[in-house]
Amino acid sequence: MVPPNAAPAKKPKYDSKRAWGEARALIVQHRRSVSIGLVLMLISRASSFVLPYSTKKVLDEALPNSDLTLLGWIALAGLIATVVQSLTGYALSQVVSVAAQQAIAQLREEVQGHLIRLPVRYFDSTKSGVLVSRVMSDPEGIRNLIGTGLIQLTGGILSAIGAMGVLLYLNWKLTLATVLPLAAFGAGMSIAFKRLRPIFRERSVIQAEVTGRLTETLGGIRLIKVYTAEDREKKVFGEGVQRLFQNIAKTITGTSLTGTLGLGVVGVIGVIVMYVGGGDVIRGSMTLGSLITFVVFIGMVTAPLISIASIGTQITEAFAGLDRIRELRDMATEDQEDAAKKDVPAVVGHVRFDDVSFEYEEGVPVLKHVSFDAPAGTTTALVGSSGSGKSTMISLIMAFAQPQQGNIVVDGTPVSNLKLRDYRRHLGVVMQDNFLFDGTVKDNIGFTKPGASDEEIMAVAKIANAHDFIMGFPQQYDTIVGERGVKLSGGQRQRVAIARAILADPRVLILDEATSSLDSESEHLIQEGLRRLRAGRTTFVIAHRLSTITSADQILVMEKGEIVERGTHQQLIALGGRYRDLYNRQFQLEQDQFINPGEEIAATG
Repeated sequence: MVPPNAAPAKKPKYDSKRAWGEARALIVQHRRSVSIGLVLMLISRASSFVLPYSTKKVLDEALPNSDLTLLGWIALAGLIATVVQSLTGYALSQVVSVAAQQAIAQLREEVQGHLIRLPVRYFDSTKSGVLVSRVMSDPEGIRNLIGTGLIQLTGGILSAIGAMGVLLYLNWKLTLATVLPLAAFGAGMSIAFKRLRPIFRERSVIQAEVTGRLTETLGGIRLIKVYTAEDREKKVFGEGVQRLFQNIAKTITGTSLTGTLGLGVVGVIGVIVMYVGGGDVIRGSMTLGSLITFVVFIGMVTAPLISIASIGTQITEAFAGLDRIRELRDMATEDQEDAAKKDVPAVVGHVRFDDVSFEYEEGVPVLKHVSFDAPAGTTTALVGSSGSGKSTMISLIMAFAQPQQGNIVVDGTPVSNLKLRDYRRHLGVVMQDNFLFDGTVKDNIGFTKPGASDEEIMAVAKIANAHDFIMGFPQQYDTIVGERGVKLSGGQRQRVAIARAILADPRVLILDEATSSLDSESEHLIQEGLRRLRAGRTTFVIAHRLSTITSADQILVMEKGEIVERGTHQQLIALGGRYRDLYNRQFQLEQDQFINPGEEIAATG
């Protein structure tokens, strides 16, 4: 397994052996449907031989001998063959098409399941639209492996082989004369597919990038409109679309050339059959019926070979999708990384940072030798200017990243030694920008506890001061919040998120600017609920309003990735350092706003 990270600079080498291995694994997994499809295909192809060969019998035996009985039997055989071919063709499309769609659905589930278990650092370096493309678009191509594509390819090859046998029987010399152009055609197909494969792979990459940009554009539509950036976004998207168009144009050119080559082969073979076969008929070494039958069977040889150009392109595209999926599935998930780590049946909540240093980019430290102790059940507040390292500390506590130096220790065990899924079951979080799913209010609150009763959901909503505004909606708790909670105000979203965290009943609670979107009245009402929530839990608070953390057991003042002051509110005020300066300035600002809000508005305006 390779660790997930940003896309490599060099293009990965295509591993044809492994690609075929994955294709075989898919076929084996769906072998029942594929086997039924192959049997139906063989019956269909065999029945397709009846009418062409009947032509020889009609021209060479029934008509010259005026044998109406034989003609009737030939017609009946042709009718039966036609019915069989029609029924098997219909059944074939039904069986393999359903199997292909089932395989696509299953692969999408597997890829999505693997994707969401990758470490957070992978998502930090990859656009969401790219990931959506990998889950939704890349598996589409396998319908040509499990579905009609591979069956048609196999059927075409077998039909060509069978027809070649008939041709050898009819006139082996004429057949050998047609082999050379067919061999040239096969060689051309091999070269074409080899060159088309990387182009199809590149198409998937470009399409994922274009989809990613479109996803970002739609997600940031308000920002785009505020800054009138519609034309810029259109230009960026247009450049991506043009790259995609140029890639598709290359594949169209390639497939067109293969089709042209196929038509050329058909023409050359036709000339050979016309001249050599016609000469044999004139010399009496070949009957007219045999010549016409030969022409029909030549078509049965060349038509499948020409169709291989289209089917082969589809299968090549499927391999390109499998190749990209394999890259994703090769990345180690958190579960795989945690296989040998310690189970976490319970968490008391004693958290300690032991000489922790961290950097996102090599040589650019974000945290420098941070050490502190947060006993179980205590509240630790993190204070400091933007970029001081507060959010990074929170990210490390949630195990979204691991420090380059030192340890984060929980109940005496480094987090790096704990199974993350077990550990995170004991975490609760309320962020500054809380994410809500496009569902009901009830669904979003109950997200942390599947199966929670309506009474439990209402109880935590009341603690979070959310119950009253929820009951004011026409649909109350069944109100749809919209994508990312867009139908709720910022304060409403935050209170729903707080209720969600309360319902989780975590041992370690993280409040990252949890009341930043609340007005003063709502904040005052919710503080009591948060105070009850923090009781008995180890809580970490990042607070913009310092007045909300005066009851914290310890306050850590961060500057440039280091703890410059620590203590209780009273101790830090008495110290007269950085914290007191921050507190006094904020207190004075709040006083100014309260006493003369008009001047403050004018000053900031």
